[in-house]
Amino acid sequence: MAPASVNIARVLYLLVCAGAGYAIASITKGTPIEVSTFQGLCGGLFLGGVFVWFELLIKRFSLRAFSTATFGLLVGVFCAWLLTRLQIFDLLNITFRDRLSTTENGADIASTLALSLNLLLYATLGFLGAVIALRSSRDDFAFIIPYVRFRQDSSTGQPVVLDAESVMDGRIPGVVRAGFLTGRLVIPRFVLDEIQLLANSPTPAKRQRAERGLACLENMRVARDIPVSVEDAAATTGETIHSGLIQIAQLLGARLLTSDESLCKVAKLRGLDVLNLDDLLDALRPAVGVGEKIRLALVRGGKDEHQGVGYLPDGTMIVVNHAVKKIGTTQDVVVISTLQTNSGLMVFAELAA
Repeated sequence: MAPASVNIARVLYLLVCAGAGYAIASITKGTPIEVSTFQGLCGGLFLGGVFVWFELLIKRFSLRAFSTATFGLLVGVFCAWLLTRLQIFDLLNITFRDRLSTTENGADIASTLALSLNLLLYATLGFLGAVIALRSSRDDFAFIIPYVRFRQDSSTGQPVVLDAESVMDGRIPGVVRAGFLTGRLVIPRFVLDEIQLLANSPTPAKRQRAERGLACLENMRVARDIPVSVEDAAATTGETIHSGLIQIAQLLGARLLTSDESLCKVAKLRGLDVLNLDDLLDALRPAVGVGEKIRLALVRGGKDEHQGVGYLPDGTMIVVNHAVKKIGTTQDVVVISTLQTNSGLMVFAELAA
């Protein structure tokens, strides 16, 4: 769904085109090139419709900001001014003057007609410039105007778009307050809708996670040290939630925070910076190598009768052979092997000699 500002620009442009067609029809009445009022209006609307259709083809370039639209309008008008300086309508004026030479005030009519065409040129290029600017990212403006960046980038960092899984994770406030995540947190409206749908789910687990996510979001919203905002955007018809997240991140020039592996891969292929809390957790997990000696508290028995089990501070489970009699004590153990499973890393060890 297009922003309201774009729809308003379309309507105003079509009205200008219809007005230009009506003006041309009024000017040519009683002349050899007479155009009826109906033909003028239809011609103006048709020409405007062609450019609106062209604008729809480039709808991926979108950024809703009045200042951006003004900049684009000025660029479009400047381009129109350059074209008029080339006097591309002189040949048309010569043709009109030849055909109107037998009528009274034929030269004045030709000049007025050329003025209407110039006005239409200004309106067309101004419209295209404004709409393209509305649908452009900040990187595009940085390319056109080198070294110019939004002040927000230097003061608070690059924005971060959150998906539903990240909101329901519950670890975001702690990561932000610890200083590992900077920038404004952006939550699209359709992500809230997705969480709300899960909150009404008949499955208790999904409902509890969604309720925790809504509570976490409310706490972030009232917290003064966590900048968070809701982007009033909805996924368009036929567009998946993943596509909507990627599109919003591209439009805002933001990073994407998610724990969804498939979304991470697609976003990286689209050139986005992707943050994954699971990757951060893996990076912070201490490395355990074969032959390493660890001081470990044995807390319970293992799958086999002779085994004892302990845990590292990050939750990694270590299975110690022939340590069942040492359960409840702290022992020095030596790592003999590691095994990566779907639930995490398993470490096997022996009691140190």
